[in-house]
Amino acid sequence: MRVLVITTPVPSHFLPLVPLLWALRSAGHEVTVLGQPDVLGAVRACGLTGVEVGRPFDVDAMLLRNLPAEQRPLQARPRPDPELLGGYGKVWWAHAAPLLDRYTALAEEYGPELIVADPLEYCSLVIGARLDVPVVHHRWTVDAISGPARRFVRADAPEPSGLPDPTVLLDPCPPGLRMPDGEAGVPIRYVPYSGGAETPAWVRAGPGAGRRRVAVSLGNTPALHGGPFVRGLLHALAARRDAEILVTLPRPFRAALGTLPGNVTVVDPLPLHLFLGTCDAMVHHGGAGTAMTATAFGLPQLVLPQLADHFPLADRLAATGAGLSFDTAARQDDPQVVGRALDELLSDPRYAGSARRLAVEMAAMPSPATVAARLERRARAATEPREASV
Repeated sequence: MRVLVITTPVPSHFLPLVPLLWALRSAGHEVTVLGQPDVLGAVRACGLTGVEVGRPFDVDAMLLRNLPAEQRPLQARPRPDPELLGGYGKVWWAHAAPLLDRYTALAEEYGPELIVADPLEYCSLVIGARLDVPVVHHRWTVDAISGPARRFVRADAPEPSGLPDPTVLLDPCPPGLRMPDGEAGVPIRYVPYSGGAETPAWVRAGPGAGRRRVAVSLGNTPALHGGPFVRGLLHALAARRDAEILVTLPRPFRAALGTLPGNVTVVDPLPLHLFLGTCDAMVHHGGAGTAMTATAFGLPQLVLPQLADHFPLADRLAATGAGLSFDTAARQDDPQVVGRALDELLSDPRYAGSARRLAVEMAAMPSPATVAARLERRARAATEPREASV
């Protein structure tokens, strides 16, 4: 079976799909990824075949162009109303539309029997309708955006019937984390993957005696005028003296931190699954991969959302009892608020208990290999009437 993958040009949008793509490839299927230069490095790193299309997109540069000087996203645009979340679809449709003809030509040449895409990639839906091929959209996490976004952009789609829905919508959220009134999806177990790396010695050594290791990962927040926020956050977290604060941060953003407390260690970014097993809690910005990996490891989470789908994800983690969240810049920047939240997560065993329950639910979900086999059967069934009529 030939599987065509189309992804929006953000590596963190592509990475959650990789375990399913590995499962399809391991089952003997041909998998080819179409994407802009932004994601081709991640495609090569995971061992899959890629076809480069178009020019770099650079999502951070796009976000920075729309930010006032020295303001991070949450300061410039506070939490959006839920009914406005679908508007993010306009951004991604405006991006997808100029690529549609090129993607269609490559798809026609490739002849896929199944198309897989992330939930904001709209060329996949149009091409699937044109070629009469099933389309699978793979969510990243709690999904309050993709359904409203499809409805928001449907009128702009070039097909007479508008923008179709995906044939299958895969959902990696454990049952307790899903939105109670959200669009139903097909469960697939989340398998943490954000690249490969050598396991550092400090991971094998574990935290110091009597220490509680707290991981901090803030995605692209430092690149979006987030230096002062990161510095203040680390000082606030470090006020808990028995905590070992471990923050992943690219080297270009470290100078803005200044001198840090002795219980803060800054390390190069590396896959979270390599070291979250040594941690007691996770502090992050609400990114899908970060939150889902922490959930897989059963960690209580302090979520400080900055934009878009960070907010509904933070809401659901708090609602399950597995985390705490603050959604205004004033509260996120208050060291007493943040410090008390970390104390609560580490001191109250109910948070860890709720987090472990989510991890157990996640582990019980169908594996990517199981889902891959089901998708193969579905794709084969979709071709049978056409083959019989030849």
